Amino acid sequence: MPTHILRFSVAVLMQRTPLANRWASERWDPVAVLPVPAGAAGAQAPVCVRNDAACTQWRFDGHALELHRSEAEGYHLNLVAPEPKVFVAWRTHEDPMDPPVFPVSVTVSYNEAARAMDGGERVDAVPMPDDVRDWMVPFVTEHYKPEPRRKVRRNDPFAADAPPRARGRS
Repeated sequence: MPTHILRFSVAVLMQRTPLANRWASERWDPVAVLPVPAGAAGAQAPVCVRNDAACTQWRFDGHALELHRSEAEGYHLNLVAPEPKVFVAWRTHEDPMDPPVFPVSVTVSYNEAARAMDGGERVDAVPMPDDVRDWMVPFVTEHYKPEPRRKVRRNDPFAADAPPRARGRS
């Protein structure tokens, strides 16, 4: 694996909340991303970890956060936000299954999450665990380089790089 890509194993906790609504009987949402200890088992079948009148929660193991140099700006934007988040893209099964939802991917990049939403994915944000934040900071510090600010000249017909028409003709 290239040294510029880092992985952090996580599990996604999805929750079903019953609704008193005539259009929908329940709502599904990701509610947490949980760090998985190194060496823990990989992808497994989802596990029901809570089932009572208030809600039902399913744990989905086998996911990983990845850090790529090309996404450093998106990670930086997330870390400097008042409340850093982990973004979970998820879908509903087309066939009846239990649970009827499943996470597709997880990311800590604002930009990657926005691209997924632009592509039609359902993406929700959950609070970022401190372990994930602590893992990200050295990577972002090393790889994020802000774009230098550039002077912007607006509508200056006498600027050297203005088209000939704008400068006037002799």
